[in-house]
Amino acid sequence: MNRLHPFSALVYAVQYAFLWLWVPVFLIFVLGGVFDPISPTWFPFVAALGFVAGIAYGIAYYYRFGYRITDDTFDVASGVIARRDREIPYRRIQNVDIRQGVFQRLVGLAVVSIETAGGGSTEATLSFVGEEEATRLQNEIRRRTAEVKGRSTDRPSGASEDADETGMEASESSDATEDVGTSPADVDATGDGPTDVTDEPAVDSPDRGIGPGPGAGESIPGDRAPNQVAGPQREGLFDLEARELLLYSFTSFRPAAVAGVLFVFFFMTDTIIEFFLSVAEPLGGPADLETGTASSYGILTLVSFVNGVVITYLLSVAYTFATYYDFQLGRVADDFVYERGLLQRYSGSIPAEKVQSVTITDNPAQRLLGYAGLWVETAGYGPDSNGGSQSAVPLAESGRVYGFTENLTGIETPRFRSPPTVARRRYFVRYSLVAAALVALAFGLTRVTVFERWYLAAVAFVAVPAAAHLRYVNLGYYVGDEHLVVRRGFWRRRTTVIPYYRIQTVNTRRSIFQRRLGLASVVIDTASSRTLFWSAPTIYDVELEDGRDVHATSRDRLQTALRKRSEGEVGLSVDFT
Repeated sequence: MNRLHPFSALVYAVQYAFLWLWVPVFLIFVLGGVFDPISPTWFPFVAALGFVAGIAYGIAYYYRFGYRITDDTFDVASGVIARRDREIPYRRIQNVDIRQGVFQRLVGLAVVSIETAGGGSTEATLSFVGEEEATRLQNEIRRRTAEVKGRSTDRPSGASEDADETGMEASESSDATEDVGTSPADVDATGDGPTDVTDEPAVDSPDRGIGPGPGAGESIPGDRAPNQVAGPQREGLFDLEARELLLYSFTSFRPAAVAGVLFVFFFMTDTIIEFFLSVAEPLGGPADLETGTASSYGILTLVSFVNGVVITYLLSVAYTFATYYDFQLGRVADDFVYERGLLQRYSGSIPAEKVQSVTITDNPAQRLLGYAGLWVETAGYGPDSNGGSQSAVPLAESGRVYGFTENLTGIETPRFRSPPTVARRRYFVRYSLVAAALVALAFGLTRVTVFERWYLAAVAFVAVPAAAHLRYVNLGYYVGDEHLVVRRGFWRRRTTVIPYYRIQTVNTRRSIFQRRLGLASVVIDTASSRTLFWSAPTIYDVELEDGRDVHATSRDRLQTALRKRSEGEVGLSVDFT
C-alpha cells in the first residue's frame, strides 16, 4: 500500500486535535451539573488530554490510510478502530479530479478525488499527495479505465455495456417507459406536426459560423500544476478567452454569492448597518435607527436593498471569474479533460462514455450579446459538478456552441414544435394570480407597518402579459430519429439534446388544471443526477395526444438505439470541434 504525502500526517493531527479537544470539555460541562466532585477547574487538563489524544489519532489515521493500483481495481484502506477496505473497479470510475488550493500549489501538493457513476458523493479522496503522484494516479487510472472499456467493446453485440452504465437492461428500459397507460401510437419519424414552429435557428445553419475555436488541434500546455509530469498527449478543444471570461462573469449569477453575503452579514451586522445608514443618509435616510421617520425608513430600506443586490452581484462576478479563470478543455483518448481556477485549481475529466445528455444554456443578457454555454450531464458526482452537470464550454459565441453540439452529438437539424396556444392563456392566468398575491401581501403589510401605498404593487399586473408570452415562446421540443431535444426556460433557457439510448424513463404527468385543458407534460429521465437547480428535461403543456405520441415514440426508438449502441453505431464524438 502507498501512503499519502507526509504533510497529511500534520493536517490530520491538527484536524483531530482541535476536534477531540472539545469532546472531554463537553463531557465535563455536562457531567459537572450531575456529579458534584466534577469541577470546571478540570477544563484545562481534560482539554490538553483531548488535544494530545487527537494528535495521536490523526497520526495513526495517516499511517493506517493506504491506496494502491491493481490490475482490476483501485484499492483504498482507511480507519484506525473500524477498518474500511474499498475496491473500486475501473469500469465504475467516472472522474479522477485533482484539486489544488493556493497553499497547496505553493508547497506542491494536491487532493485527488475519485468519482464513480451514479454516486451521490466522492468515492475516495486522497488528501494530500504530491503533484507528480497526483498526475501519475490520474494518468494511470485513466489508462486502465480505457483498457477496461476496450475489453468491453470486444464482447458479443448482444451484451450491452449501456445496461451496466445506466443501471437497466434494454427490456427494463421498455418497462420503465410504460408507467402510465398510453397506447403505442404510430408517430411520424420526423416529429413534424401542424403546430407552430419557432424561429429558433437550425443547429447547423450556415449563419452560425460553425468552426473550431481557439486552441483546437493544439496540445494543452503542460507547464501549470498539476500537469507537470509527462502523460498521455492532450488535444486542445476549447480555451476560454479573457473577453469570454469577463462576459461570462458579468452575465451570469452564482447562488453561492447570496450565501456568502448572508455569512458576512451574520458576523459583521453592526458594521454593515452603519454602512447602509451612512449611504442612505445623504438621500434622506435616518441618521440612526432610533430617530428616523416613516419616509426615512422607507428610503433606508430601498437603498439597503439596492446596495445588497449590487454587493451580491459583484461577489458573484468575482466568484465566477476565480472559478473559471484559465479554463481549458481538451481530450485524451475518449475522455474530455479540463483545467480551471485561479485561487483553487481543478483538473479533471469527463468520460464521453458516461455523458447522458448535452445542454445549451443562455440567459437574456447572453442571448442579446449572441453567446451561450454548453454543459454535459453525467451519471456521477464530482467536486466540479452540479450534481452531475459539468461545463464543457462556459461561454462562447452561439454559432460555435451550436456547432459544438452538432459535432458532439451528431444531432439532425431540429424543427421545434411549440405547445398549443391554450398553454399561453394558462400562463397568463397563473401569473395574474401571482400578481394578485403580491397586491394582497402589500395590503397586509400596510396593516402592520408604516407603509401606506399598497396599491403601487398593482404595477405587477403590467408584467403579466409579457411574462406569459416569454415563457410560451421559449418552450419547444423535437422528436428526432436518434435524439430527443427539449427547450424550456427564459431567465435561464436550456436546450437539452438527449440520445434515445440514454433515456431511462419517460413519464406523462397531468395536474388537475392540465386535465381540464386537455394538456400534459412529458418528463424524460436519464441516469444523470437531478439537483435543486437542474430538473429533469420536461416537455411542458403539450396536448395530451401529442404527449402520448412522444411517450410511445421515445419508447420505440429507445429499443432501436440500444441495439445500435451495442453494435457501436451510435455515440458521442470526442473531437467535437
